[in-house]
Amino acid sequence: MTKLEAAGNDFLVVLDRRPSEPVALTPAEVRALCDRHRGVGADGVIFGRLAASPADLEMVLHNADGSEAEMSGNGIRCLVHAAVLAGLVAGGTVHVATAAGLRTVFYEPGADGRARARVDMGDVRLGREVHSVLPGTRARLVDVGNPHLVVIGDVALDAVDLGALGAAATRVAGGAVNLEVARPGRAGADLELRVLERGVGETLACGTGTCAVAAVARAFGMVGSVVRVDNPGGRLEVRLGPAAEAAGDGDSPLGGADLGGAELRGADLGGAELRRAELGGPVRKVADVEVDTSFFAPASEGG
Repeated sequence: MTKLEAAGNDFLVVLDRRPSEPVALTPAEVRALCDRHRGVGADGVIFGRLAASPADLEMVLHNADGSEAEMSGNGIRCLVHAAVLAGLVAGGTVHVATAAGLRTVFYEPGADGRARARVDMGDVRLGREVHSVLPGTRARLVDVGNPHLVVIGDVALDAVDLGALGAAATRVAGGAVNLEVARPGRAGADLELRVLERGVGETLACGTGTCAVAAVARAFGMVGSVVRVDNPGGRLEVRLGPAAEAAGDGDSPLGGADLGGAELRGADLGGAELRRAELGGPVRKVADVEVDTSFFAPASEGG
């Protein structure tokens, strides 16, 4: 497996070269690998394999707690970088099948294990504005292939108790969501954020969350169509397309359709405003990782 990071969002990527013998890990094994003290340490584990047309690769993503997730903007960029370095794909334009649908990644090779990659994130679906869990801010539910609650305002990010807000966000959304708290940016950025990812905890960056924040800020008239967002681990850029027609309740996951395992099913959010989003930024290989065969064996009693 290979460890990669994108703006501090780190993943262990396992490339499956034998489709007839797919690699699989149990949730407990994923948790063990992602443990930052007793394992390798990561925000998640990604399984990638060659796929049938129109996709070039298939991506299966597991959060650090072992649960399966629909999509990660940083994770998919890490997967493509790992696949290019391993010779599975040639780079350039790479199509990836995910649980959130087909995504296209535009890959530019660099040096010293680094690259830049942009991913077409598809439609960002903006639900209705909801009661904010943080005084002095506005909040809106968003679907970027996975569910988010974006809280935005001129707040002191360092003083925010994300853990407490995460519990409140779950109540407001009616189920587990990724929580982003954002404010106007400094030092050349349009926005700054902190993020609490469901199944992971606070992370240094979140690609889908960055797109969610950019789309909400655009809807609130705070930013233009190109949005530079400083995550704690680095800067990412979002390019937003024009707003599309509002989706009806039967077409939008935020209007009641199945959200692919998320708990926002059935939420009374009405039609959702759609915006196309593209996420770009650096990606870097950290290390090749060989896990000892005894790692997953139960610890013997008595040391």
